[in-house]
Amino acid sequence: MADGGSGGIGVLGVLVGALIVIIVGGGISGLAQALSLHQIGIEARVYEAVPVLAPLGYGINLQPNAVRELFALGLGDTLAAAGILTQELAFYNKHGQLIWTEPRGRAAGYRWPQISISRGELHKVLLGAIRERLGAGAVVTGHRLSGFEQRDDAVVARFNDPSGQPVGEAEGDILIGADGIHSTVRQQFYKGEKAVFDGYLHYRGIVEAAPYLTGASMAVVGHRHHRAIIYPVMRRPNGKVLINWLAYTKIPPGAPPLEAWDTAADKQACIDQYKGWTYPWLDVRGLFEATPAGDVLQLPNVDRDPIPRWSFGRVTLIGDAAHPMQPVGAQAGSQAIVDGRVLAASLMAHRDPAEALTRYQDQRIAAMNDMIIRNRNLGLESILQTAEERAPGGFKHIHDVLSQEELETTAVGFKKAAGFDVETVNSRDSFVQVPAG
Repeated sequence: MADGGSGGIGVLGVLVGALIVIIVGGGISGLAQALSLHQIGIEARVYEAVPVLAPLGYGINLQPNAVRELFALGLGDTLAAAGILTQELAFYNKHGQLIWTEPRGRAAGYRWPQISISRGELHKVLLGAIRERLGAGAVVTGHRLSGFEQRDDAVVARFNDPSGQPVGEAEGDILIGADGIHSTVRQQFYKGEKAVFDGYLHYRGIVEAAPYLTGASMAVVGHRHHRAIIYPVMRRPNGKVLINWLAYTKIPPGAPPLEAWDTAADKQACIDQYKGWTYPWLDVRGLFEATPAGDVLQLPNVDRDPIPRWSFGRVTLIGDAAHPMQPVGAQAGSQAIVDGRVLAASLMAHRDPAEALTRYQDQRIAAMNDMIIRNRNLGLESILQTAEERAPGGFKHIHDVLSQEELETTAVGFKKAAGFDVETVNSRDSFVQVPAG
């Protein structure tokens, strides 16, 4: 049924016991899913469209709810050493005045850290673990999904090479769509669905600079229409840190929606939007100016509307393919990892693949659909907009603008909704319970 090869015309797949699992997409969600399946004795093969895996080096935040699962996979120490253990999340208005600060990770009482890390480093660790544990042929590149069909007892996926020519098929018991916001798997069930563009453009960059605040602080500055998210992702031997930044600008009325994704940006256009953003604790504009022009990208701020189903028979969605959300509250990557762990646990608990996929969906979909809407409304970052509306010229004390109760309610409510409040993360069992021995 499977030839075990890594390419060529024919039927591809990995047979373990009675299950063959096909994962479409070799990003964070797909690779983490493959590792979770391997941990419970199910071998999967990952099919990735690009011929060479070369992930971007921009930053990602992993919350403790996801980090504890990465520790359960034996990857936590490696990732912690490659990134920075975030100690603080701090919100400032456009004048650089502090609105809210809270400890993060172990500093907040979690048993596991929050890790800020380069996506490239995270991807490298996941891919290295797959090749070591599952073998070099577990990730098949240059295979873009062109379509699939379900039978009573199997799924057959078809692939094209980068030129569009058929390159083979994979037959399996389950197909998992981990192919991101532009998911081909999702499009097969939701034909004609469009990404939702909110009228904002964001720039992203990464640059070596001096540490600021605690040296492990994530800072969010500004308000809905004009804000920057800044955090270090790696320490340098020279005492500096590699800082990831994301800057938002509102596209002028009447401008056409942008379709390009992760394209080279006009750095100066970004810099010009941040005049005066120089504070005693960080020179935001200077940080942008110091970023090499070739390391600045732009992309439209998009998500997709919540959908009523992720699982259809033997096919399901995870990560951004299931719940693409705006980059608010550092949730997308963490929730993708949690998806994979819940799905693996469901496959352990239910012998019938279709039932397992449905049970996984039922555990996750309501919370993630809620998170899509929360992020559209800025989530925890909504306190920035409230402060801007109530005190656009700044304030003497934040409690003249926002009460302590308002601040705490917003912070606690978002973490509970996302499933990463301290009590929930520390008290629950790991999603995947692997029998000893």
